[in-house]
Amino acid sequence: GKKILEIGVGTGKNLIYYPKDVEVTAIDFSKNMLSKAASKIENQKNVDLIEMNVERMDFPDDSFDTLVTSFVFCSVPNPVEGLKEMRRVCKNNGKILMLEHMRIKNKFVGKFMDIFNFIPLNIYGANINRRTMTNIKKAGFKEDAIEEDKLWSDIVKQIKIRNIKDR
Repeated sequence: GKKILEIGVGTGKNLIYYPKDVEVTAIDFSKNMLSKAASKIENQKNVDLIEMNVERMDFPDDSFDTLVTSFVFCSVPNPVEGLKEMRRVCKNNGKILMLEHMRIKNKFVGKFMDIFNFIPLNIYGANINRRTMTNIKKAGFKEDAIEEDKLWSDIVKQIKIRNIKDR
C-alpha cells in the first residue's frame, strides 16, 4: 500500500481523512500535540505517530510515496533544511502536498503584511512572510515540477510538487 508522511501533524486534524488502506506516519516536534493527536485516532491502526523534527528525520531515503504538510513551514526555523529532508525521504516521482501561508506578491499589500507580521506571529506563532516558493527551489526541487493553487487570495496556497530526483 501507499506510504504517507504527514509533517507537523499537530493535534491530528487531518488524520481522520486518510483512507484505511494507506500507511500513515505522522510526525511533530511537540509531545503535547502528539498526545492530542493520539486521542483522536485510537481506533485507526494505520497511523503511526512519532516525535521528530522535519529538519533531521530518522527515515531512510525514498521511504514515502506522498508527503503532506499544512501550515508547517511558517514555523520551521530552517525551512530549506526541512525541505531538503522532505526531498530525501520522498521517493523519486513521489508527491509532496503543502498547504502554506505565503507572502503576497502585491508590493503594497506585501509591505502591509511585513508591518503586521508581528501580530499573527504573536497570535499563532506563524511567520506568514516566509518566501516558501524560493525555499522550495533552494532545496533542489525542479521548478517545472511545482504547481501552486491559490486558495485564499495570494496568501494561502496549495503547492503540489513532483519529486523528480533523476535529473
